Amino acid sequence: MDARQTMVFGDNADDYRAFRPLYPDALFAWLGETAKDNRLAWDCGAGSGQAAVGLSRVFAKVLATDEDSRQLARAPKAPNIDYRIARAEDDLGLRQEVDLIACACSIHWFDLPRFYENARRALRPDGVIAAWTYDWPSTQIAEIDAILRRLKVDILGPFWGENAALYFNRYETLPFPFKDIETPSFPTPIARSKSEFVSFLKTWSAIEKYRLRYDSDPLALIDQELDAAWRAHPPKLPLSVPLYMRCGLGQFS
Repeated sequence: MDARQTMVFGDNADDYRAFRPLYPDALFAWLGETAKDNRLAWDCGAGSGQAAVGLSRVFAKVLATDEDSRQLARAPKAPNIDYRIARAEDDLGLRQEVDLIACACSIHWFDLPRFYENARRALRPDGVIAAWTYDWPSTQIAEIDAILRRLKVDILGPFWGENAALYFNRYETLPFPFKDIETPSFPTPIARSKSEFVSFLKTWSAIEKYRLRYDSDPLALIDQELDAAWRAHPPKLPLSVPLYMRCGLGQFS
């Protein structure tokens, strides 16, 4: 994985913190029930703490790591969250002491073989690893979704990372050498208005890479068309996305 790809979110860290969704409480309650114990959770690829905060309400201690200090600097603080600058592949000295490893929209950025070896060392024998993501958003309004598809494919196509297939395939093709656990559905709200929806789109990596390449906003290319379609066919709000999760027992299958 190109290291620059993994750092692009920090270039837009304020928007990422403000407009990436917080995950539903039901997700963290389920993770707490699925993990045998709730002593230590490792939020790997924590970004600006969207998952760490939820985990901190369920687990006694949360270790939240990310390689981008700009992201971690904006993460909300809690007494039981330990934020550290580290890559997923770094050996933090954890040895069979982690009850849950959580990868919230992050595992597709990792060097998977090295991370999985790290996970195997860190997890307790009965520990759990959970990785989740969401797909490119849909409003369930054909006129709006056609514009969003054009943005994704025609405008941003060359700017998606080599890992994009993993999240656009909803992690179905993610190499995952653990014994899978069936997971419930967790709808996650992303926007209560068109303005919030556009701000959410701005946090996607391909948008930022387009900006860096052309010094212009790709969303300006669809703004008028999107506004007209939204006014003519307003979607049901708030908009939500489903989470797609791979969850498994810590021992390799």
